[in-house]
Amino acid sequence: MIQLFFYLLLGLFAGTASGLIGIGGGIIIVPALVILFGMTQHQAQGTTLALMVPPIGLLAAYTYWKAGYVNVKIAAFVCLGFFLGGLIGSKFAVGIPESLLQKIFGGIMIGIGMYMIIRK
Repeated sequence: MIQLFFYLLLGLFAGTASGLIGIGGGIIIVPALVILFGMTQHQAQGTTLALMVPPIGLLAAYTYWKAGYVNVKIAAFVCLGFFLGGLIGSKFAVGIPESLLQKIFGGIMIGIGMYMIIRK
């Protein structure tokens, strides 16, 4: 049960980032599912696509699901958090100057990229 709470928190964080700076699924959720929750890259990508299905990744998620790489329960909880977090992030984003928003976005992209390059 506690793990479901952490999936919800992941969705909330990713949704907030999505609302704030327009990123979430591929930049936050996929690496988090691999690094923090021990999923394979295929499982993380398939599960992330499933939570973004309507209408973004229906065919891609179906392909991953057929191959056994989608955890529907996890996708549902992360999706709920992402939905609520998107609202929270967007409320903050509209009040942030564009130049600062660009710096936040760039910093997150660089930080995640560097982590993925240097980790084992």
